[in-house]
Amino acid sequence: MTGIPTTNGATAAAGVLAAPGTAAGSAREVGSVREVGSAREAGTADTAGSAGVASTGAAVADAGLRALADANPVIVVGGLSGIAAVYEPLAARLRADGYRVWIYQLPNLGLGDITASAAGLRGYVGQVRAAAGGAKVDLVAHSEGGLVSRYYIKNLGGSDSVERYVSLGTPQYGTYVANIVSFLGLGSCAGVVACQQMTIGSSFLTALNAGDDTPAPVRWTAVRTWQDELVRPVDNAKLADGATNVLIQSRCPLRVVGHLGLVLDGTTYTVIRQVLRDAAIKPNCLAL
Repeated sequence: MTGIPTTNGATAAAGVLAAPGTAAGSAREVGSVREVGSAREAGTADTAGSAGVASTGAAVADAGLRALADANPVIVVGGLSGIAAVYEPLAARLRADGYRVWIYQLPNLGLGDITASAAGLRGYVGQVRAAAGGAKVDLVAHSEGGLVSRYYIKNLGGSDSVERYVSLGTPQYGTYVANIVSFLGLGSCAGVVACQQMTIGSSFLTALNAGDDTPAPVRWTAVRTWQDELVRPVDNAKLADGATNVLIQSRCPLRVVGHLGLVLDGTTYTVIRQVLRDAAIKPNCLAL
């Protein structure tokens, strides 16, 4: 869910997207690890260095840029009530770093059945692969988009097409916020199917989380923030079974990032970039 303001009962429930319960199983929590420099950084010669060192740096930069040119296409998967324009700043960052980027806006803005949105994603991935000529794609998914992507990978053959999965504030194990919508007398999430599916203990999540959270060969990363106002408890945004889980404040305790902020935040973007480059994850706390 994106937290975009809405005006009627159904979309208001959509804005109350996700607040997960407690994820089960063991997973790897990211700590402080050495960051691998980007190609651009590798090609920066020290002014005190020799010509030979500068030449070597340039060669490393060229190799890095060639590797990036061969990188997988990236599909940004939107969340509940999230129009494509909301994700354009993230897409622009990725493009500036040399990636080919597409944005998948959920059908009906994600208000309907998550399984139907996942079927739509399957078709969209096929179109992107055909257009980009890539063997696989990487998915960067926000909120409900992470559940859509997981269902696609686990149940619709997506593991053959996806190499890396990155979720941002996804209620992998549901959210109390969705449960509260029902408690407040708005019916069962005001009739919003996706909201119903994101309630803690829903039949959808029970089935999705049965067995391995992170089936091979996909590389799984889940990013979360303590200030997520829509995913409660926050740790419900984690994945088990060997996933890389990144809590922004574990490295940057003073960084304030909300639910939609995960899409716009510079520190979060440094994590996304490191994941896509298979670099050690070390969030840059000062990134804009």
